Amino acid sequence: MGAGVVKSGGGGGNRRRRRRRSGASQPMSEINVTPFVDVMLVLLIIFMVAAPLLTVGVPVELPKTAAQALPQETEEPLTVSLTAEGEILLQSTAITRDDLVPRLRAIAAERSDDRVYLRADGTVPYEEVAQVMGALNAGGFSSIGLVTDIGGPALNGTGQ
Repeated sequence: MGAGVVKSGGGGGNRRRRRRRSGASQPMSEINVTPFVDVMLVLLIIFMVAAPLLTVGVPVELPKTAAQALPQETEEPLTVSLTAEGEILLQSTAITRDDLVPRLRAIAAERSDDRVYLRADGTVPYEEVAQVMGALNAGGFSSIGLVTDIGGPALNGTGQ
């Protein structure tokens, strides 16, 4: 009897492995995210440019105080502005003093919040500001916030 050496072929002699060719018949299993990223970057740039344009931009020189900013609200705040020339603006629309109370009543009937912000120029006499505040109260808004800029005197001797 003779001893023989058997070579190991790595899986048997009769089994064959078929290799598939990657061609047009096989679906692609990877997702191409480049178009998605491109679209998201374009949207980001559009929103970054458009966001500053959405604020109310009535040119009023606000007085400076040491008060802290109010927290943000869910509903768009109603803003009444009183310019240095004595013009009254509801949001950004100029209205007459006679139309102020009827318009405020109509707006108050539609809104759930009775809060209104009054932006008065620092050069406007206090009497005119008080008259507009009285009109706001007569129009159905009992919570009136006076809008100011930060960085004014703190009235405690520190100056800021």
